[in-house]
Amino acid sequence: MQMQPAVVLALLCAAVVVPGGAGAQGRPDARAELRLSKAVLRDKIRGGWAAQTIGVTFGGPTEFNYNGTFIQDYEPIPWYAGYLRETYERNPGLYDDVYVDLTFVDVIEKHGLDAPAATFGKALANAEYMLWHANQMARYNVLRGLAPPDSGHWRNNPEADDIDFQIEADFIGLMSPGLPNAATAYADKVGHIMNSGDGWYGGVFVAAMYSLAFVHDDVRTVVTRALDTIPAASRFHRTISATIRLHDEHPTDWKRAWFELQRQYSEDIGCPDGVFAAFNIDARLNAAYVVLGLLYGEGDMSRTISVATRAGQDSDCNPATAAGVLGTILGYERIPAYWKQGLAEVEGLPFKYTTISLDDAYRLSYKHALEMVRRAGGREDGEDVVIRVEAPAPVRLEQNFEGHHPVAEVRLARATQGDETRFTFDGIGFAIQGDVRSEDGKDHLLIVDMFIDDVKADTVELPTNTTRRRFIPFWRYELPDGRHTVRLKLRELEPGATLRLQRAIIYGRTPKAPEI
Repeated sequence: MQMQPAVVLALLCAAVVVPGGAGAQGRPDARAELRLSKAVLRDKIRGGWAAQTIGVTFGGPTEFNYNGTFIQDYEPIPWYAGYLRETYERNPGLYDDVYVDLTFVDVIEKHGLDAPAATFGKALANAEYMLWHANQMARYNVLRGLAPPDSGHWRNNPEADDIDFQIEADFIGLMSPGLPNAATAYADKVGHIMNSGDGWYGGVFVAAMYSLAFVHDDVRTVVTRALDTIPAASRFHRTISATIRLHDEHPTDWKRAWFELQRQYSEDIGCPDGVFAAFNIDARLNAAYVVLGLLYGEGDMSRTISVATRAGQDSDCNPATAAGVLGTILGYERIPAYWKQGLAEVEGLPFKYTTISLDDAYRLSYKHALEMVRRAGGREDGEDVVIRVEAPAPVRLEQNFEGHHPVAEVRLARATQGDETRFTFDGIGFAIQGDVRSEDGKDHLLIVDMFIDDVKADTVELPTNTTRRRFIPFWRYELPDGRHTVRLKLRELEPGATLRLQRAIIYGRTPKAPEI
């Protein structure tokens, strides 16, 4: 990271008072106090929101176009004055990174910081915007009475390890300056609406990075200290630790680090779209790409956004997160003018599906941050804010799909049309890719009885409405190891609607031996 002039350092981070001394390597311990001017606090919050919006806009055209590969340096990605406004108007759905965050910010504004998880869950479930993967499964679960944390648990949500909460946790860190443990406690409440295990850890990690970006001006410190909130025994921790180590081993070659991450950590277990496929929406790998952007970016916004985007996969969300964290470190005023060109044109425009604009987000997160600081023992002191800085502590260990390994797939090449779909497999579980489609443009509801080994296991409602759909139509885990038969029986034909099944991912108790 480029060093700041002494005057700017003095402005951004006033004296840290540490009664009794600081922690290891000069880190503030749980008793440290950080004094920030209110102007700087506002500037950092503004920088986080603005840079997140810049990052997602830049990466938008590349999203999931580069799976299992990276974007070459010579391939141009557009950025110019007016591009932000064009994207706002032409592709408003790109900003799910932001407007889902703002759904939760709005809950806090209307119901207070103590709003229960169920209130956040209902706000997500009843929103008008499209959702995918873990978010859409959570919406389906909540609408049918399954409250968080059950709505995000892997037994009820096959997408539980996905990136969803990771791209929606920014608001938590931005309202928790210097309070990583307060941030992770809030992440426990909100993140388990849609995720658990590694999917939850993605949001915990991101929220902690934003929180620590108010305290530290070095990206590596922000990354490593945020990782202290993740249990060392988790797969997520191992993946991010490896990313940091790979940067140390290859400090000038992010592509070499990328190749090692691809070799060791690119497998997907839960998301059916990503099993036996190059597509990967898993939180771990995409968080690693965020860290690549931050570490190899070395505090430079252009380099950070470029690396996080060119690493591929969810390459709009990843630069949004990396840029947002760096934007919080730098503050709005120090984001280079190149990246802010055209930003003023959109800051007052509400994001689609919400009444909240970037200007509103700046104001609301500042308001909520002051309340979080007060609750954590800090205070306002004239034109300053005094924060009781927390030393990051790990959250509890939880891992999804333990003992479940993808071992086979069964192709389901036809749609059910009132008859049955049946398949057999050897293993302990399955998850089926498929969808229900309306052929006449009207909303329909198909009802399917699922039998496992001739015993009725579930009755599944499958709406054709895209905002109410069940993203993964059928699954079941933790079956006795052995031979099983699954039978799907459509109760009755629904003219104008079709259930299309693609394939079943089969899980075994042990990994399949590699074929030579």
